[in-house]
Amino acid sequence: MDFCPEFLASSWGRDFLAGGIGGITGIVAGYLLDTIRIWQQHSKKGGSAATIFRHVVSKEGPLALYRGMAAPLASVTFQNAMVFQIYAILSRAFDNDVSVTDPPSYKGVYLGGVGTGAMQSLLLSPVELVKIRVQLQRNISANKYTDIHRGPVDLARSILKTEGLSGMYRGLMITVLRDAPAHEVYFWTYEYMREQLHPGCRKNGQESFRTMLFAGGLASVATWISCYPSDVIKTRFQAQNSAKYTGIVNCFRRSVKEEGYRVLWRGLGTAVARAFVVNGAIFTAYETTLRCFYTNNSPANHANRKCNVEKEARSIIMALIRKCSILWIALD
Repeated sequence: MDFCPEFLASSWGRDFLAGGIGGITGIVAGYLLDTIRIWQQHSKKGGSAATIFRHVVSKEGPLALYRGMAAPLASVTFQNAMVFQIYAILSRAFDNDVSVTDPPSYKGVYLGGVGTGAMQSLLLSPVELVKIRVQLQRNISANKYTDIHRGPVDLARSILKTEGLSGMYRGLMITVLRDAPAHEVYFWTYEYMREQLHPGCRKNGQESFRTMLFAGGLASVATWISCYPSDVIKTRFQAQNSAKYTGIVNCFRRSVKEEGYRVLWRGLGTAVARAFVVNGAIFTAYETTLRCFYTNNSPANHANRKCNVEKEARSIIMALIRKCSILWIALD
């Protein structure tokens, strides 16, 4: 599959479905590690991923690691469909010299990623604010942990009531500053790596599942490394429902002054471990869904595809299990 001529050939519904499936796959696959990352970024004590995992499970139970997942799940279909569709359009719009039969140029990929990241922040910022606060909320009562809010919807209503619409968009600027360059790195690295791993695949769309998995994973790792300090500041700024920080600059200065520059990289290992699995899964699910739409659906081809998918899926699952085991041991 190539990002554009299919996009430009009345494929909005197909892209919407493919982006939604990819997004849901990514959230379910990595939400546990996402919660641990948020705790690491917000906590002044730090701690390894395994330490925080054991602490949260022992105090609040395993379901606490999935608290707040409804917020991103509710918006992920539209968000991911919007991201891939905007990227497909902008990557062509910024470089009109490329034929519609050819893949977007790397210049178009670069500029399209920046525009996509900036535009999707308008939707993502309030969703992540609610998710972060639900993930971190807890109330100690009679030596037990109990939820302050019943869920994301209840929390969103409380924010709108006490802080207004501006409260829902607290941290929008730092979200834009994180996502605009992050999406440029994300899409450029993915397009470059898939071509390096499988030469010619950007034009013929014949890369393997393993190529999509590793290209997507490497793209996300590169993205997190490039934007992680701004993500830490965003988490800390959005987590506060009071005037602890007067702005993102104040949040940065106080965090560094109180905890040193190392705080800007706290939790990076967890983010990288999560990113490789999650975003490899997103790209694989997204492009696989589109292949189902655009390939020949004859019975013979369908049977062959099913056989190949099953074989590759089994090998990929086993590889992911081995890699996750190694990463978990390393993070402990």
